[in-house]
Amino acid sequence: MKLITATGQNVEEAVESALAQLNTTREKVEIDVVDAGKRGFLGLIGNRKAVVKVTIVPDPIEEALMFLKSVCNKMGVESDISVKRNGKQVLFQLSGDKIALLIGKRGQTLNSLQYLVQLVANRYSKQYLTVLLDAEDYRIRRNETLIQLAERMASKAIKTRKSISLEPMPSYERKVIHTALMNYPKIKTTSSGTEPYRHLIISPVERS
Repeated sequence: MKLITATGQNVEEAVESALAQLNTTREKVEIDVVDAGKRGFLGLIGNRKAVVKVTIVPDPIEEALMFLKSVCNKMGVESDISVKRNGKQVLFQLSGDKIALLIGKRGQTLNSLQYLVQLVANRYSKQYLTVLLDAEDYRIRRNETLIQLAERMASKAIKTRKSISLEPMPSYERKVIHTALMNYPKIKTTSSGTEPYRHLIISPVERS
């Protein structure tokens, strides 16, 4: 974080001086009034200037984007990154050559990178942000695969009358499967374990 101390005839003047030196706006800083100053007798004797400390507050999305670009660069992947924010949810969409390196087997690399980017974003955010990371629409294809998997495993659970444990998945992937099976009255889904090994269990519903 960049911090500067500025003075002025009053607090407002000191703040404006600091903003000019930092080349930023009031919305992007935190202001600490060290001394409100004092106007002396007849404005001449006993004058004391106001002193403020102004700190630029890092933008969580910009910090997360810089981190993501750094990782891509170190992995040798040239990627175009677009950012879309919807309330507390932030989507980073990646495209470019060698994008498969960022996805990894069953999206494991992408999931791990998404987790790290979310940590960076929330390190600087005052409110919790949910970060989604996608590459060449991999998430859409993955969701379709998860729904097919859910339907197959539900049928198997009903047929064998045994619970089936799926592989560990991030929370949003578990939600895809849970949502896909909400209309299956003969089965139920529960989560078990702790992150990052938390997984879904698909179980047949016992008839009373």
